[in-house]
Order: sequence, then structure tokens, then C-alpha cells
Amino acid sequence: MKIAIFGQYYQNNTAEIVNKVVTFLETKQVSIHFENAFLKILQEKNIITKNFPSYSNYEELNSDFEALISIGGDGTILKAATFVREKNIPIIGINAGRLGFLATIQFENIETLLQKVLLKEYCISKRSLLSITTSPEHENFSVLDFALNEVTVARKDTTSMITIETYLDGEYLTSYWADGLIISTPTGSTGYSLSCGGPVLTPNVSSFVITPMAPHNLNARPLVIKDDTEIELKVSGREEQYLISLDSRIAAVSKDTVVKIKKAPFTISIVEFKEESFLNTIRKKLLWGADKRN
Repeated sequence: MKIAIFGQYYQNNTAEIVNKVVTFLETKQVSIHFENAFLKILQEKNIITKNFPSYSNYEELNSDFEALISIGGDGTILKAATFVREKNIPIIGINAGRLGFLATIQFENIETLLQKVLLKEYCISKRSLLSITTSPEHENFSVLDFALNEVTVARKDTTSMITIETYLDGEYLTSYWADGLIISTPTGSTGYSLSCGGPVLTPNVSSFVITPMAPHNLNARPLVIKDDTEIELKVSGREEQYLISLDSRIAAVSKDTVVKIKKAPFTISIVEFKEESFLNTIRKKLLWGADKRN
């Protein structure tokens, strides 16, 4: 069995997590392949003292891999998705951060839940993504043109709001006067969109959310739409550029750039366990049902 490992270094607990993961997998005769940049950091800090096979890009992963283990927070999983793309390699999230809706495996459960992976006692949650095209075409989005969490347009170099003319399947919806606009997947509904007042969607719904960021008009509310809808955005404002971000990847574009957003043609597979289901996770992370009186 082959398993890929990707991660980001967190000073507080990365070493403990990596050592526990590697020790467990080696005792099970699993072939471990580290992402090259992560392996170099671990070796520089003497967390890993031996050489492991490594990979450095999307092309070097294939269907021989049983899974990819992501060590970090939810942002690490978003970056891991750029290595997996349409190859359908399941991602296992081990939480080395704080608030994790995707990276749900905690330190104390690593061995128990990795054993379930080896026994295939888990479920796969298929997560939809967004893809974008821009006119004129922008080089930053020519290859990595997809987002697992959200696509965001936002103002740049100004305190003034921007106007975002929004069309759904060619029909005019409205013009948002706001700091920006978030187009979120169900996965991203617990992220930036939620902090701007958007609803929480369960991962399996066939919907996207349009959430304005600090809109001038208080009647501009988040809108849930079908995920087969094509969205077109035209931005105007005082500055010559505005920002487009796909998850953590961001670029400045000229204000005459038209953005088209639609559902990506592939999904990302997230490994889920009964002990760490989505409903259980949001109940714990959002403190639903918590009452100091009880």
C-alpha cells in the first residue's frame, strides 16, 4: 500500500503528529511518500532523519496511492487538493491547527482512525468545486482554475466599495455594492462565507452560496443557488484593479475583467469516519446545543 503525505509545519505539534503517523504506517509496511518541500522542512528540523520517496507536483501522484494524508489545518487540505485534482485520491485530514471542519482527526485518534483506513472502514465524502474563466484570460488561473472552498472578488488598494454586476445563467440578478462577493461551495460554507453571514450547507447538497461582503444595502442577503448555475460577474469601481481569490490563491486583475464561475467537472474525495462526521464536527466546532445552564 502507498500513502502520500502533505503538510505544513506548525511549531507546536507537527513533530509529534508526524512521528506518530510515520511510526504507525511503517509498522504496517505502508510505503510512505512525502511531498518534497514538507519533507525538507522536517529533515531540517530533525523531525525526520531518514530518506523517504517524495513527490513535488500533481503529475507525480497516480492511482497507485491509497490516500493522501494532510497534516495541518483546513487550509492545508485546500492546498493538498491542488496535488490531487481529478485523480480521485482520497484526502485524510489530521488536524494540527485550531478550528478544523475538514481536518477532523485529532492527535489522540490518529492510530485508531488510520487503522480504519487500512481496513477500509470509512466513508468517502465527494466535495464539489468551483471553476472560473476570465475574459481577458489571466495566467494565474489558466491551470489552477478551481476552488474547493470559494471564489471571491474583492476591492484592492481602496477603502471605497466596488460594484459587482451579477448574472445567473445569463439573467441579471443584481448589482452588489460591497467590499466584495463570495461564491462558496458547500465545503466552503463553513469558512469565509459563514463569517460574512452565509448559511451552513451540508457537504452533499447540490448548491452554491452567493454571499456579499459588508454590503452597503442591508437588504442584500446571502443567496443559495443550484450548483449547475453559471455565474457571471462584472466589477466596477474607483480603482483600476480588483482582486480574485480561489481559496488561498489570489491575483489582481483589471476592472474590465469579466469572471465566469461554474461547477468544476471533478470532485475531491474527503475521508470521513463515523466518529468524526460532518454533523458531529459542526456540533463541536460551532458549539451547537452548548448551554452553560446545563
